[in-house]
Amino acid sequence: MNRNQQRLWILIVAAALALPVLAQDNRANDYRYPGTDDAARQNVQPVPQPAQQQVQQPPAAQPLCTTCGTVDSIRTTEKPGEGSAVGVIAGGLLGGLLGHQVGQGRGNTAATIVGAAGGAYAGHQVEKNVKKVLSYDVSVRMEDGNMRSVRYDVEPGFRTGDKVRFIDGRLTRY
Repeated sequence: MNRNQQRLWILIVAAALALPVLAQDNRANDYRYPGTDDAARQNVQPVPQPAQQQVQQPPAAQPLCTTCGTVDSIRTTEKPGEGSAVGVIAGGLLGGLLGHQVGQGRGNTAATIVGAAGGAYAGHQVEKNVKKVLSYDVSVRMEDGNMRSVRYDVEPGFRTGDKVRFIDGRLTRY
């Protein structure tokens, strides 16, 4: 087995070790459209709202539903993931191996060092991107004019304009 074949085998083994870590997705149980009555999937947290002026309603013939409203907006928030040493090490090894394939003598050494540094940075960024977290803030305009918000960890099954009701602190359609 010549030197190039040895390098190729080292590269294949390093890639095989790094791929499961880089391709890991922590959202294995991410149901895109959960049932709106699924309390375990709703992370109900009050989102602070700026002080709003009260809209004076003319006296209505029917009493207002204090738990009813209309979805006003849905805002998606992305929280970047946390990187760990696994991404840095895997990327550094892979980058060093690829850099070692370039040049001879001191050029080869420099290419190996630059490859390892670039690979470590790239591995860190890939790991952070894989571990990012999305949350969804649903703003509801209540029938009495107030605004309420609910935060979801998964994409909610609501759209702007949907008629909704708060039951036991959870948001449901009606």
